Formats: sequence, structure tokens, C-alpha cells
Amino acid sequence: MKHSTERILVSHVGSLARPKDLMEMLVARNDGKSFDSAALAKRTRESVAEVVAKQIECGIDVVNDGELGKSNFSRYTKERLGGFVEREAAPDFKPTSIFGRDMKEFTEYFNRGGRTAIGHHARVFYCVEPLKYIGQDEVNADIANLKAALQGKQCEEAFLPAIAPGTMEHWMKNEFYKSNEEYLFAIAEAMREEYQAIVDAGFVLQIDDPDLADAWQMHPEMSLADYRKYQELRIDALNHGLKGLPEDRIRFHMCWGSYHGPHKYDIPLKDIADLILKVRASAYSIEASNPCHDHEWRVWQEVKLPDGKMLMPGVIGHYSDFIEHPQAIADRLVRYGKIVGRENIIAGTDCGIGSRVGHPQVGWAKFQAMAEGARIATKELWGRN
Repeated sequence: MKHSTERILVSHVGSLARPKDLMEMLVARNDGKSFDSAALAKRTRESVAEVVAKQIECGIDVVNDGELGKSNFSRYTKERLGGFVEREAAPDFKPTSIFGRDMKEFTEYFNRGGRTAIGHHARVFYCVEPLKYIGQDEVNADIANLKAALQGKQCEEAFLPAIAPGTMEHWMKNEFYKSNEEYLFAIAEAMREEYQAIVDAGFVLQIDDPDLADAWQMHPEMSLADYRKYQELRIDALNHGLKGLPEDRIRFHMCWGSYHGPHKYDIPLKDIADLILKVRASAYSIEASNPCHDHEWRVWQEVKLPDGKMLMPGVIGHYSDFIEHPQAIADRLVRYGKIVGRENIIAGTDCGIGSRVGHPQVGWAKFQAMAEGARIATKELWGRN
């Protein structure tokens, strides 16, 4: 994985806006409805080519496929793991909520309807037999589409995201394995095949694990000590899935759930920074630009980034349609560069912006601002005119 040896490199977290016609086919597939598989494959490949070209045009150095072959960043795994059944949720079923602690104080806000409403899962996935990976065709298609899109293009690197066992666990319920630990390690063992395929294809593997932080909201009954123990097990499982893979081809993304809401009770970064660094990865992508977490660059003054590791702080956000000013982006990058070393930072996004900003035009404009901010920061950190 390339360091920012001569200038600040620019990347992002993954999910980008899907064309309407493509999304309709992905949703049909996800819902078990009829769809034209040949048309979906063709449209996906076309869309990936378009989105890779657009990233490069906007100044992104480390690009991906926009996750355009997936209808959802985490639930895509229901198509790639065998051993699950889908059932209607029981009337008394209560899904865990990534805004559980906030909801206690802001109940009226979450009950008002719309995007932040308290919902009820209509259907639930249950593990009922030994897990096995069955997604070879899908991951190979992701790889082939990205390779095709990169032909004749100039960029520094490319990555493909895959989900972490701990984030999968909270919505795929266990009815087969004897313990949570056994279940988590079974997920990791099954997902290892996908992780391996991405690295073997020559791409950077990005592990997405928002639940490392947002499960704090899901379990308001937990103390900090209990929560750290809870997450240490899930990191152990993830590292099991990554065992044997080259650490310098892996980066890790975490955030605080990315829901539109107060985030008053997000767990502070200082309470989990050391746990993040236990993940077998070379770079760590951390939400860092929104009003709740922008100040947490200070954590890295106390927590030492291990030698050879990199940070990819979010310097633009998914939370609003404001386009961050390039100078504000540069200021963020310079702060991090002065703390951990200019060669050890990559400009990134707080989370995937594809489905969260109001329109793709805004997302692309944010990318352009980020690239310009990285150029400004490069001039300051390298002392160039």
C-alpha cells in the first residue's frame, strides 16, 4: 500500500451513487424478484467503468468500484454466505439500533418519521447450519469489473471493500453455533475466501467495520469495560479471517454508524483507539470531519501510530450537503500530518457518501474539494510554493 511519500494521496471509503436503473435491478435481486441477470452484469460493468473514470477525473488517487455491484455495503453478504435462512420477524422482535443511547434522550426526534425513524425489521436472517462461502462468482465479478474499468487509466492504487464479521453479526442472527465466539470465528473463516480473493487480485482490501464503534449505541446496558471486552473478541475474529494475508495490502475502516442524527452518545475515539490499532491492517480509515468527531485529531497526540502504519482521516463528510472548503480540508490534513508524519496520512471521507448526500453532483464536488485540499496541504507540509 502506497504511502504519501511525495504528496498527500486522496481516497475515499467506498460506496458511491448507483445509477437508478442499476439500483432497481440490484433491489430486485436482493428481494428475490425476477431480473435479467445478463442485463444486470452488463449494466454493472458499464457503471463501474463510468464511476472509476469519474473518480480519477475528480482527483481521487486510490479508487474503487463504488460498490456498484452491491445493493448494500453489508447485507450483500447474504448472497455470499451459505447457512442462513430468511424469516419474517416475530411481533416481539426488537432489532438492535445504532442510535440506541441517543434514542433514550431524543425519543421524539427518532419517532417523528422519515430517515431517522425508529423502525421494525420486517424480515430477519438466521444462521441455521454451518457457514460456507458461496460468493465466488460475485466477488470474481467485482474483481473483473474493476480490472476492466482500470484498463488504460492512471491512478495510484485500487481497493475493494469487504465487511467485517462483527458488523455482519448484529443483523445475521445465530441459531446454530454454541456461542457468540464460535459464530464470529465461523463468519471470519467463511469470509476469509473473499478477503483472500481481493488481495490475490492485486487490490487493496478494505475491511468495513462500523460496528466497532456504533455497537456502543446498540448496547446501552454495557459499561466501557464490558464494551471493550465485547469488541476485543470481534477484533480477534476479524484477525483470524485476515490471518496469512499481507498486512500491507489491508486497510481498515470504522465510523460511528453514519446515521443522520444527534450522535451525542457516540463512544469517544480515545476509548477505542488502541483497539482499532489491534486490527491487522496497514492503514486505518477513521471518521474525523463531522461536528461530533472533528476534534479527535488530538487523540493521536497521545496514542502513537505504530511505525509503518497510516491514517486515513475523514476530511469530508457524508452528513450534510455542504461542500467543504479546500482550505478547511487542508487544515485538517496538515494537523494530522504534523502529528503522525506527512507520509503517513491519506485524505479520506468519513463514510461512504454515495447514498447519503442529497445528489451525486454534491458528492463529486466534495471529491474535487478534497483533492484541492490535499494539494494545498501538500504545499504546506512539503514547503512548496
